[in-house]
Formats: sequence, structure tokens, C-alpha cells
Amino acid sequence: MKSWKTTLLPPTASIRDAMRTLDQGSLRIVLVCDADQTLLGTVTDGDTRRGLLADANMEDAISSVMNKVPFSVRESTSRDQRLKLMKQHDLTAIPILDQQGRVLSLETLHQAMEPERRENPVFIMAGGFGTRLQPLTDHCPKPMLRVGDRPMLEHLVDQFVGCGFHNFYFSTHYLPEVIQAHFGDGSKWGVDIQYVHEDTPLGTGGALGLLPQTLPDLPLIMMNGDVLTKLNYAQLLRHHEVKGYDATVCVREDEHAVPFGVIETEDQLVINMVEKPTYRYKINTGIYVLNPDIVSSVRAGQRVDLPSLLESHRINNKRIGTYTSYDYWLDIGQMKDYQKAQKDIELYFGESDR
Repeated sequence: MKSWKTTLLPPTASIRDAMRTLDQGSLRIVLVCDADQTLLGTVTDGDTRRGLLADANMEDAISSVMNKVPFSVRESTSRDQRLKLMKQHDLTAIPILDQQGRVLSLETLHQAMEPERRENPVFIMAGGFGTRLQPLTDHCPKPMLRVGDRPMLEHLVDQFVGCGFHNFYFSTHYLPEVIQAHFGDGSKWGVDIQYVHEDTPLGTGGALGLLPQTLPDLPLIMMNGDVLTKLNYAQLLRHHEVKGYDATVCVREDEHAVPFGVIETEDQLVINMVEKPTYRYKINTGIYVLNPDIVSSVRAGQRVDLPSLLESHRINNKRIGTYTSYDYWLDIGQMKDYQKAQKDIELYFGESDR
């Protein structure tokens, strides 16, 4: 894309100058600014056409045809908000201004629809044996079992790519060669994939100690490789950052209806009676966001489970928060879950089970 600065013209420029700029560029807009780059108005093909139809001259100043109250946004406006505004008002581009009204950049509709590129590392646990899915896993790691026409691990990678992530690490143990043969270095998906190998299982959190010391100083998203989900990882990360958590556990609300009356007692005396109550609680989805100091706290070769690791940090006054997801999520731990995934893949992901 050509530099947005090529769209800048002073208010004294002519309509001809504006038409030439519109014709030569691909951004389909002219930003009319003063010497301090303060936005005064915008000009589009429609503005010049309407001006000429109203008997304006090609040499007239563009200030005579510009839109003096154009739509604009602040730098703090989220990409989703910008996209919504452009779609709502049929805009192909929208200027981004600072607090003084000076132009900082120009967001195009194409840019807004593309996921923001994120440098945060993504760590996927793909080393499990999948014993409850035998014999399917006798010669195939569980994350490589096909859901529809692709391995479930590939569905995960595609979901992350769709949210702008490209920096992946896979933890392997059982049949690592199968995973590496399929994904390689990730170039087929336009991402970078590196592998860490657990010689012996280190629990759900121990593999963190095997990650390289060169990780970017950014929150890391960690999750199990046997999950099928439509979770928006960008929203999860944004929630983690806005809340200022040291670690975020992605949870789902679940409920259990007791089909009987429940009696609560104290010293054998009835203190409460509830007829067929429904208990609601939050369950762990196996998806986490971890700040760098949480990641680096795990030593190489240390065996630890994620809940124990986070609890130790919580006791030491770290902020351990939650993010409640209402998106589709399925933990494929048993055969009935795998069979459900085959039915859900077309319903929720628009892919056929071939």
C-alpha cells in the first residue's frame, strides 16, 4: 500500500490536484490539512464530481468541495470499532487523529478487515498419549486426529492465524515426528513454528521451562492441543492486558441440575431445604495467558501443573484473573467427544466431514 502521506494536500490545492492525487493513489481519499497536519476536511471522487456538477472550476481550491466534517477516530479506538464505523457509513478509509486533531495515519477498510499482526508467542501442548481415544491414537498423537478433513491441531493454528498470531511453539512427547512432518517450520501457514520436546511428561505446566530464553517480552497464550474452539484469542489477550493481570485463565460457565431435593444440615439439624437446585460454576478450558515472569518462573525439567503454578503465584500476590468465554468449545478427551466434534465441524466451522 502506498504511503498515506501521499494523500495529504493543503486547502489551497486545486480540484485538479485532488483528482490527480485520487487517480494516482489507491487509497481513494485526499486528506486536506494545514501546515501542522491538522485535518481540515477530506475529498473523495464523489466530492469532486458533485463540485464540478455545481459549476466549480478545476482550478478552484479543494476547500470549496471538501467535506468539512469528515468521520475520524482517535488512536485509542479499537480496530473493531473502526471497522464498524466504516461499514456503518460506507467508508473506504478513515483518518486517525491525535488529541489536537492532527493526522497520525489512515486506516483503510482493507486494513481494518485484516487481523492485526501480533508478536505474542503461542504455546500449544501437543504431547499427550490420548489413551482414552485408543486405538485411534495407537499410531497418531491425539492433536493430529482428524476432525473433518484436517487434524484438530491444524484447526487451532488456523484460528490463531485468523487473529493475527504467527509465533508458535509446540510441546511434543508422544510421536513428535508425526506432528513435525505435517507442520514443519510453519511456512505453509505463513507462520513460524518451533518445537520443544519433553523427554518425560512434565505436567501441564512443566514444558514452560523448556521454552527458549529469547521469547519476546510479551504475554504468552498457552493451551492444550486437543481442543476445538471458536474462541477469539485477540479478545482474550486484550482482556488480559486491559485488566492488568499477571495470568488469565479462560473459563466457561457450566451448570449441574440436581434431580432431587437437597438437604443442608448442621449437627444433624436441617438448616436449609432446596428442591432440585441448579448449581452454576466456572470450568477451566485449558487456555491461559501468562506474563513473561510467570513463564520464566518454571525451571527446565521442573514438573508442575498449571493450576498449582498459578496458585503459588496467587499466594505471592500476583493478579490471577479469568476471562469467561461464550464461544464454542469442546475438549476432545473421550471417544464421545471426538464423535461430537465430527458432527460439530460443519455446524460451527463451516467445514464438511469428509
